[in-house]
Amino acid sequence: MLKRILWLLTAFPAAALLITLAVANRHSVRLVLDPFRPDQPALSIVLPFYAYLFGMLLIGVLLGGAATWFSQGRWRRIARQRASEAKRWHVEADRLMRERDADVGARTKALAAPVKRDAA
Repeated sequence: MLKRILWLLTAFPAAALLITLAVANRHSVRLVLDPFRPDQPALSIVLPFYAYLFGMLLIGVLLGGAATWFSQGRWRRIARQRASEAKRWHVEADRLMRERDADVGARTKALAAPVKRDAA
């Protein structure tokens, strides 16, 4: 619950700030992608300035997420290995308990069986 409250306390101001930036930066800006002829570019894009801001924010989030995912690959591999090892040990423990229960049951039956006495 506390985690959700903290998330909301940071998400709402961040959203308000981004909306304010979008409203304040509605004018069109030309992005020139031709470094050799900036006055008459072969490739340029005209978008509102906030589109560039949001685009860079989105690219930053995606690159950060990818970097985190790749850096945690080692830990995910270790977790998979340990999970399969734990499963193997659980199967072994279940097998041993079944064997023990069968052995105890056989001993109990042997002890409970009546002993025949010879009439002498």
